Amino acid sequence: MDSSKSENASLINVSHDGATSLASSSSSSSSRYENQKRRDWNTFGQYLKNHRPPLSLSRCSGAHVLEFLRYLDQFGKTKVHTPICPFYGHPNPPAPCPCPLRQAWGSLDALIGRLRAAFEENGGKPEANPFGARAVRLYLREVRDSQSKARGISYEKKKRKRPPAQQIPTLPLPPPPGAS
Repeated sequence: MDSSKSENASLINVSHDGATSLASSSSSSSSRYENQKRRDWNTFGQYLKNHRPPLSLSRCSGAHVLEFLRYLDQFGKTKVHTPICPFYGHPNPPAPCPCPLRQAWGSLDALIGRLRAAFEENGGKPEANPFGARAVRLYLREVRDSQSKARGISYEKKKRKRPPAQQIPTLPLPPPPGAS
């Protein structure tokens, strides 16, 4: 059953110990982010179930997450030029080329963020979160850097906007003694 077309969809949640439970969700009251997070979590759960041998979430590591991300790459829609391509490093190539389609770095980064949150919401301990593993962070950095080089556009980290500093109202100082 397609949960996006159903008003009240039933979900199967996989807890960190591999147990499953049935949860009811109203798709009309969930945000777009929550719906996407649920779909991503279900997709990852399906991936674990289809893994050979099947894998429980409690045994899942950063290496399995990397395997999942590489699996997803085949469904990507972003052209990533290889170093031998004549258009490598060109942001707007003038002609088609045989370079592969991959998942965009931003999509992978957002996916990992949602799965990281879903893991903890489904009972996982933050310190055991495979989506926050060092290997996963390094992989995402490598994908970001290689894709930015392939496009000829360097990635600039966005500066966080800080809220304006709270002004402490200044009170007028009393006149010094003897001044009038």
